[in-house]
Amino acid sequence: MAKPNYAFEKRQRDLAKKAKQEAKRQRKTAAAENPESPENPESPENSEPTAPPAATDDGITETKPGS
Repeated sequence: MAKPNYAFEKRQRDLAKKAKQEAKRQRKTAAAENPESPENPESPENSEPTAPPAATDDGITETKPGS
């Protein structure tokens, strides 16, 4: 059985990590240059309106699971 090459695996992980960081950096700079783009999920026009919690007969408010 062949011996594992840990140095190669580490280098591949590091390259993948750097590529991911570079992609994130490019997304951030693009969002900063164009804040009106649909790629920016933080913009108000892309957010869904939230409904107020439902009230029960005894006046206690309930929230939906996951909210």
